[in-house]
Amino acid sequence: MVLKELSVVNFKNFKGIEVALNPKINCFVGNNGQGKTTLLDAIYYLSFCKSFLNSIDTQNVNMEESFFVLQGEYEREEKTERVYCGLKKGQKKVFKRNKKEYEKLADHIGMFPLVIISPSDSNLITLGSDLRRKFLDGIISQFDHPYLETLLIYNKAITQRNALLKYFSRQRTFNQDQLDVWDDQVVKYGNVLYEKRKQLIEQLTPVFQRYYQQISGGKEQVELVYQSQLENGDFAGQLKQAYKEDSRRLFSTVGIHKDDLVFKLSGGQIKKFGSQGQQKSYLIALKLAQLEFLKSTVGINPILLLDDVFDKLDEERVSHILEMVNGNQFGQIFISDTHPKRIEEILSQLELESSVFEVNNKEVVLRS
Repeated sequence: MVLKELSVVNFKNFKGIEVALNPKINCFVGNNGQGKTTLLDAIYYLSFCKSFLNSIDTQNVNMEESFFVLQGEYEREEKTERVYCGLKKGQKKVFKRNKKEYEKLADHIGMFPLVIISPSDSNLITLGSDLRRKFLDGIISQFDHPYLETLLIYNKAITQRNALLKYFSRQRTFNQDQLDVWDDQVVKYGNVLYEKRKQLIEQLTPVFQRYYQQISGGKEQVELVYQSQLENGDFAGQLKQAYKEDSRRLFSTVGIHKDDLVFKLSGGQIKKFGSQGQQKSYLIALKLAQLEFLKSTVGINPILLLDDVFDKLDEERVSHILEMVNGNQFGQIFISDTHPKRIEEILSQLELESSVFEVNNKEVVLRS
């Protein structure tokens, strides 16, 4: 899959640009604040119907305007596909594929698979488990729509169970039949989600480890450990045993909503023992594994966005990454970087097919 042309109108700081793109590597270079990341965000938007930077749609409209329009022309499975996104303040967002509007935006997810690596990925290491669960769910949802529906049902059941716990506490009452209704739902759908998450990690881990070895030159060993209370078996029994604690704390303490991923480097948690460069290498390897997994699952090369990922990496690791992603297992790549000379020299040395665009003062100009 290739994005051949990108059109951006009134999106953030851009008034109007059209860019013809390289089928392999596209680099957007320039100083900070010029719009390099905005261009990557526009591409992300066309795949996921939302920004990866700002979840409030209207705040992505240029401050001087009342609407924005994003359009992309793709070559997908030897066919031309056109994607349109339009938003006018005060009105519903419009998303179209080949001029046909979607009834549900969720139907578009996975049509144009994409993986992004950005500075915000560091939150996966430093912040709470909810982000790591969202990471897992985001991967699976791109190729398994029933998974997303199952997750929504599970979350609703947990919400209702928590509300019932609070009701019992306020009324100083208890009704086992009422509790069983939601426990049955939680167990039924939680077991499905657990098995799919577990399977994903089993398939993802060896690919992730291989990429890390390539990036680091084999200097360290890494692990990706999935932690879930369901590993202890008998989810229904665990729920019943936890009722006393749940009724005290007024929320459900057992379930897949408590799952986590532990990121390990040489046996210890990378959060505690990894340098900035090691953490960045870890996250890049994890996202590249995600991309390869999606390709093998959906049969399409996902687009790869690399947003300012080379900061805090030495030139050797940057070269390893670029050489690696230029292989046949990868498709089209978009890079933002503040060091034009460095990126151009590496691309030239490796003889990689590429286009480098200078982004400056709301304009995008081809450098080479």
